[in-house]
Amino acid sequence: MQNQFLLYGANGYTGKLIAKLASTYNLQPLLAGRSVAYIKPLADELQLPYRIIDLDNAAQLQKALSEVKLVLHAAGPYVNTAKQMIEACLQTGVHYIDINGDISIFEMLKKYNADAKEKNIMVMPGVGFDVVPTDCIALQLKNKMPDAALLKLAFASIGGGLSHGTATTMAGKIGEGGAVRENGKIVRKPLGQKGMWVNFGTKKLFVMTIPWGDISTAFTTTGILNIEAYTGMAPKVYRVLKLQWAFNWLLRTHFVRNIIKRKINARPAGPSDDQRKNSSSVVWGEVSNASGKKISACISCFDGYTLTAHSSLLIAKKILEGHFKIGYQTPAGCYGEDLIMEVPGTKII
Repeated sequence: MQNQFLLYGANGYTGKLIAKLASTYNLQPLLAGRSVAYIKPLADELQLPYRIIDLDNAAQLQKALSEVKLVLHAAGPYVNTAKQMIEACLQTGVHYIDINGDISIFEMLKKYNADAKEKNIMVMPGVGFDVVPTDCIALQLKNKMPDAALLKLAFASIGGGLSHGTATTMAGKIGEGGAVRENGKIVRKPLGQKGMWVNFGTKKLFVMTIPWGDISTAFTTTGILNIEAYTGMAPKVYRVLKLQWAFNWLLRTHFVRNIIKRKINARPAGPSDDQRKNSSSVVWGEVSNASGKKISACISCFDGYTLTAHSSLLIAKKILEGHFKIGYQTPAGCYGEDLIMEVPGTKII
């Protein structure tokens, strides 16, 4: 079917949001995941087809992909799932998109650029929050200042909370520090090495540096050699994190990470519908050049999970309609700086 794609990880928090919103975009996802106990009830509820797929079973995965032209990969942590999926997509000639935000996964998938071009498919990780809005702001600022030497990107959530998947991914990285882009290279830095107050238009919020996907994607999109990514953080938490060098070794142990994961699993799957409805996100960017000139931009948008559902489906629809570029791509690199304005709920501040 022209409007059908494989949604792997449909039983996850964000996967369910995508599945439930798909009809708004006249799309019919083929729901997929590892467990029939989780996938079948959702398929029955939405009256959608489904497949049970073990990612480590290459033949099973390739058989399912042969039914579609596109996979929207929504099953993290991607460090455990992305390689199997991209290699199956290359074997079957199926476009790959995901909602990942991990620098290492972007950099890994970028290495498949030549293979993707040879297979005439597009590989676009990061089709959700925060990459879609930050990537668009980065390109907009680069277009306004072609000689930009430094790009700062920041995002913050007003209300809302974390899903199990996001929290688990973050738990898997705890104790590993941060990263920035310096002179074109990804350089490891302490988590929260820098902190600052940002005027997001509606309010000023404190933000700190984090090793987010933008360190990879914004460089691919803009070519700016120095990039820092920030997220909202309570100043008192930031002060504690400044002491992390003393206990990072402990945070990296399986014992501590397993304690954190058990606490995550004991919580609700993610924000409730009311929490999402009453929350929002703000995204800010600033470029500066060698002479010290600065230009900034800011937008407000839906909460991260609702935006991800919309932006991933918007991009899926474009691909299924034949609007794509082959090889490794970023959202704004492929669809331009105004892509984010096509996502409902987005406003320029």
